[in-house]
Amino acid sequence: MVDADPPTRLQGKYLAIVVCWLLGNGCLFSWNSMLTITDYYVILFPRYHPSRVLTLVYQPFAVATIATLAYYEERIDTRFRNLFGYVLFFISTLLVLVIDLATSGKGGIGTFIGICAISGAFGIADAHVQGGMVGDLSYMLPDLLQSFLAGAAASGALTSALRLITKAAFENSQDGLRKGAILFFAISTFFELLCVLLYAFVFPKIPLVKYYRSKAASEGSKTVSADLAAAGIKTQSDNEDQKNQERKGNRQLLMENIDYAIDLFLIYSLTLSIFPGFLSEDTGKHSLGNWYALVLIATYNLCDLIGRYIPLLKVIKMESRKLITTTIVSRVLLIPAFYFTAKYGDQGWMLMLTSLLGLSNGYLTVCVLTNAPKGYKGPEQNALGNILVLFLLAGIFAGVTLDWLWLIGKGWNRNRSGSVLYSRIDDLIQREWEVKISHIYREANTSADRIASLSLHQDFNTQYWNVPPPGVDILLLADALGFFRPHIIV
Repeated sequence: MVDADPPTRLQGKYLAIVVCWLLGNGCLFSWNSMLTITDYYVILFPRYHPSRVLTLVYQPFAVATIATLAYYEERIDTRFRNLFGYVLFFISTLLVLVIDLATSGKGGIGTFIGICAISGAFGIADAHVQGGMVGDLSYMLPDLLQSFLAGAAASGALTSALRLITKAAFENSQDGLRKGAILFFAISTFFELLCVLLYAFVFPKIPLVKYYRSKAASEGSKTVSADLAAAGIKTQSDNEDQKNQERKGNRQLLMENIDYAIDLFLIYSLTLSIFPGFLSEDTGKHSLGNWYALVLIATYNLCDLIGRYIPLLKVIKMESRKLITTTIVSRVLLIPAFYFTAKYGDQGWMLMLTSLLGLSNGYLTVCVLTNAPKGYKGPEQNALGNILVLFLLAGIFAGVTLDWLWLIGKGWNRNRSGSVLYSRIDDLIQREWEVKISHIYREANTSADRIASLSLHQDFNTQYWNVPPPGVDILLLADALGFFRPHIIV
């Protein structure tokens, strides 16, 4: 039995929508922060393809964790699961900041391994929170699930906007890229702490949320007792209405919704095969310079957010399962479109395609996840939400794996040799001053030429030598003794 009366006018609906939006934001805010800051990590770890490797590390942990949680869903307390996820997000984001401060912004394999470990922790946290929240909200008002999904997309748009602001604020200062990154992650850490407090003390006490959790408990759900207790509602089990409390098994739910599961897999496998790796590394050089990748990522995130609000207009929301599947399959045409645009098109066409990718991703995600739970009881909707998130994360894993196919024929270190030096030169040229470039033969300054060659093998921004590095000392001695090397032009 559950001691709770239904709210007469859906009390707390708008508060619940706002809190769900913020919690959805926190679900991916940390991870999107790491993706959005790739302009910094590409400089810090030029040899390791951070935008691709970090995503590839993240996904196995997310998929393995959500598979385990989905299998044991009816035995796992929702409150513990979600709180564990948000706390892990907070701690991991704080560790990113600590590692950067402890290493003074130095690159290297050790630091990169540490960042990869944190990426794996983000994957574990995401599986706990995203599966737990989607399952929990699946038996409540569709507006709450839509708000949570919109919040998840908003995290991308907000982190992109925040990154653009912090990058611009420190652009002309010494070590400005790193200063902007530090401020960026400090804000991200504070936001994750806010999500922990919202879920622990605010969300469970909203009348609308209490009502739907009480209803789910009356239908046999065993995962909401701790959240109901936090809201001051006592539950007690009895043997009445056992037949009413029976629920379909996970396998049956999957078979009845296999098309929706495959739809989510296809949506995210295609999206993540393009975003963020291809957009960060393979779109060429354009007039936006080192802002280009950031603008593309910001465009995708903004359009993904807009796409998740479009289904609120019931007239244009897809309800037909066949139409949804057909539209999702047709998105495969975006792959050749991106390939030929990167090769032959200009940045305007690339921005248009990126917008279409984001809009379709957000719109179709909401259509699938809000249509699928209809017609089921609360415990079944919770279980189905977890199953669908499993296929969503599996699609992301497949996408980030397929993303490496863009590198076929280009080599692991394509355009990576000397990328730190090239990026610094490009950054200096793009600033607001007049630049005059003149060519000096290497024989006229062999020491500078040798140091430039050494930079091809460095993984960090700046190196200081107390004594000349190997090879340069001989050249300096030759200069002091008056030796010279003629440049012969044939």
